[in-house]
Amino acid sequence: MKLLADENMPYVQELFADWAEVVTCPGRDMTPEQLRDVDVLLVRSITRVDEALLANAQQLSFVGTATIGCDHIDTDLLARRGIAFASAPGCNKVAVGDYVLAALLKVAEHKGWQLAEKTLAVVGVGNTGSQVAARARALGMKVLLCDPPKAQLDPTAFVELAQALTADIVSFHVPFTREGQHATWHLLDEPAIAALHGEQVLINACRGDVWDNAALLQRQQGSAPLTLVMDVWEHEPAVLAPLVPHVLLATPHIAGYSLEGKARGTFALYCALCELQHRAPSMSPEQLLPPPAIAAVHLHDTLDQALIARLVRLVYDIEQDDQAFRAALGKPGFFDDLRKHYPQRRELGSLQLINQNQAAQELGFKVSLPVADS
Repeated sequence: MKLLADENMPYVQELFADWAEVVTCPGRDMTPEQLRDVDVLLVRSITRVDEALLANAQQLSFVGTATIGCDHIDTDLLARRGIAFASAPGCNKVAVGDYVLAALLKVAEHKGWQLAEKTLAVVGVGNTGSQVAARARALGMKVLLCDPPKAQLDPTAFVELAQALTADIVSFHVPFTREGQHATWHLLDEPAIAALHGEQVLINACRGDVWDNAALLQRQQGSAPLTLVMDVWEHEPAVLAPLVPHVLLATPHIAGYSLEGKARGTFALYCALCELQHRAPSMSPEQLLPPPAIAAVHLHDTLDQALIARLVRLVYDIEQDDQAFRAALGKPGFFDDLRKHYPQRRELGSLQLINQNQAAQELGFKVSLPVADS
């Protein structure tokens, strides 16, 4: 069996090399010729799996994407050709929750806010949106949930988009769709952007085309700019460079790029292929991960916003990602290079807080109480 995988997917060799010939390459540069004798294809969101890519893929029997979203996969084509398909829903939801928590704390520092006094609207309450909502509640924030498809089943639990866009902070976590009743292309369009007031904060950690970047630039160049956190960009890997100086935190689509999240994504596809081939999985995700650099911290102070910010930076410093983005902006291939060479990042759950309670756990940390002396 020959397996072709995106070179940015970790642990492919560890999971598949004992039963497949493993070949890796840049995900954005995969060609039909490379798939001529491939049985298994493993991709991430930057690879468009369509008729053109699969033109020569006569042996292909399985396609897996180590992502939640599947808008880059022509699943109808796979079904017609009898090619099995698997994705990895939820694999990076914890990492995105960590990313947005780090962003919220940076926004609060920048604006002099106490987050417990603010309202956060989560637009799209799936795997990642639910994580973000839980972190915000743990910070004491009021949380509004906006998810039109889910609202059809339980209208009382959700608000309309218009109300969500009145919140102090609005975080987007929707799939990307161009058609249908709930299409998300330019969900945040020029009229919606123009109607926002200058103290508001917008966060996008889903898909770049959900926001009209040109309209955002026009707004940011005016007299009442917004505070923006942008992990994703319209027309990736191209970036509207003039917008970047007007963004508080700018990163290259890495919100879900924790080591744990990547491992879960690859492992989900490993399990799917094992099931298809009637093999018993011989490894677990825990066996793949190295020990964290800092495994535990003893705390004796109250867990307030300032201390939470210090603890988050101990595991993940979002400002380093922002600085790397700005330093590389404009260089040929900078966006994909940053993703390819992204430093190892652990999730907050890799850090155990000793002498802490449920609130710290809801923020994403591992917690434990000290053992009393006998």
